[in-house]
Amino acid sequence: MARPGRRTSQAITIQTVAQRAGVSTMTVSNVLNNSHKVKESTRELVMAAVRELNYVPNLAARSLASAVTIRIGLLHRNIENAFLSSILVGALDATSHLGAQLLLRRLDSAEPTEIVQQMKALVDSGANAILIVPPYCEVASRFGLTRDFPVPVVAMSPGDALPGEHCVRIDDREAAREMTAYLIGLGHRDIGFIRGGSGHLIHRTRCDGYVAALEDAGIAVRPDLIVAGDMSFESGLVAGEKLLACNPRPTAIFASNDDMAAAIISLAHRRGLDVPRDIAVVGFDDTPIAVKIWPPLTTVRHPGALISAEAATQAVALARGQGTGIAPSTTYLRHALVIRESTAPPGRSTDSE
Repeated sequence: MARPGRRTSQAITIQTVAQRAGVSTMTVSNVLNNSHKVKESTRELVMAAVRELNYVPNLAARSLASAVTIRIGLLHRNIENAFLSSILVGALDATSHLGAQLLLRRLDSAEPTEIVQQMKALVDSGANAILIVPPYCEVASRFGLTRDFPVPVVAMSPGDALPGEHCVRIDDREAAREMTAYLIGLGHRDIGFIRGGSGHLIHRTRCDGYVAALEDAGIAVRPDLIVAGDMSFESGLVAGEKLLACNPRPTAIFASNDDMAAAIISLAHRRGLDVPRDIAVVGFDDTPIAVKIWPPLTTVRHPGALISAEAATQAVALARGQGTGIAPSTTYLRHALVIRESTAPPGRSTDSE
């Protein structure tokens, strides 16, 4: 297939350069602003994309934009949740770096009317673009709340792609599939799974990944080993009681976040079970609690701060008109399995390896 010719510089945006170089828009911004935070190899990669695409930053627009304070609104949930706290940190760092202000508004209801009301309140407060977390971004997409909205909206970490929306996320289904496959590779066959909150898309996508890994390995899915949680430590205790009452009992439990996984480890200790010899436990997100419990938790690294920094960078660019004419798309960041001491083959402690 013939390679398309260069597009004119007017059609090229910072997002186009980032996609060609395989990096975030924030990284491209750092390179163009001669930041020392970027590795030389990455800098060369970005500049190669700039040359190949014939990208020329609009200096007049940049100068005009810098004279006007850009305000980015962030609609969030309770930030006592460690993952959501990392989202806030990433957004603060990125907006500060880009000379923008961050406006925060907390919302505890996932009702569409409440969500759109708070989004409009952020615009009334001067927001030129809005960042929104799950489940609000997922509800907003389902009910078309961002359609024809007066300012750009960027979804951060939805549990699945949101067609027609600007999104920054990981592939939750693939991450859950990889973690389940890891447990299967250790020799586990009876693997319990605790789903995320029913109001979140991860309730489906992470469970889909778990089921896919079992099916790939030819292991029958046991419905009794799939239980509900709501992402809280307390719900993890309730789910754990149900799973440990199953017959046969699971030799491993995969929780949809670290708080629920920590609850399983606590419950196991109370029952005199050794983790990981009697039961292996894994989580999702790699929040601080993963290394504050014993044994330290094997989990999926979900880069919340990087996701929100990338989303904030896109929001600032959109607010400055740098994404005009570019269709909304999903930006995927990398996840990773972080292997710690909470996992081992069935009936075998890590100390004996």
